[in-house]
Amino acid sequence: MSDEKLVLQEKRGHAFWITINRPDKRNALNATVIAGLADGYRRAHQDDDVRVIVLTGAGEKAFCAGMDLQPGGGFAYDLSRPNLDFADLLRLAHNATKPAIARVNGVCMAGGIGLLCMTDLAVASSDAVFGLPEVKVGVYPMQVLSLLQSMVPERILREWCITGEPFAAADAREAGLLNYVTPAAELDAKIEWLIARIADKSPTAIRRGKYATHRLASMSFDQAIAYAEAQIATLSMTQDAREGMAAFVEKRKPKWTGK
Repeated sequence: MSDEKLVLQEKRGHAFWITINRPDKRNALNATVIAGLADGYRRAHQDDDVRVIVLTGAGEKAFCAGMDLQPGGGFAYDLSRPNLDFADLLRLAHNATKPAIARVNGVCMAGGIGLLCMTDLAVASSDAVFGLPEVKVGVYPMQVLSLLQSMVPERILREWCITGEPFAAADAREAGLLNYVTPAAELDAKIEWLIARIADKSPTAIRRGKYATHRLASMSFDQAIAYAEAQIATLSMTQDAREGMAAFVEKRKPKWTGK
């Protein structure tokens, strides 16, 4: 399989689908895949018509099994560089201003959970299997922890990391890692349902809301409420806010410009 096809990018209506295309390797990560995912996120943000990103894996068995551990695969670092490619991908996604949905269609392990945490919403098939098995090969899910620790209760996260044992989709949802668990045959229908619920909302409100959410997370209450006051005042002056208010009064559907 040629390198340029290891990550597929496809626009479907207002959704931009990014698909890891290594089903024979359980969609494991390597340098080319990581670069392709980053490129997909950038392209999605450059297209004003895109309202939502969908991240998934090809085939029916795996979303992403983590780093490719085979010799010459993805598990290699240039320690002369201060930043790692996977960490840079997580930074890019964390600061993204367009919403993303994870379509978890199978095995989701190690770095695959990192990809899952990059997204705002996540739907998994009921037969999907999750895990942070890094301790089994002598390492620890360091980079994934940067996102997981704010999403999952501490006791549960410690168990996942320290034992390295797999857990089911139902357990992942109970811990707060997933929004929905659905039978595999209904996975795509659920994804399309979520896309529709996002695509008809104000792109401006979502964009500025995601931006503000990331910054509020590191502020004290006094800092956060002052920042929020300024943000809502600014947001109320946008074209989308004016259109939304007018549509409400006129009892019609709003026509968003994303401005």
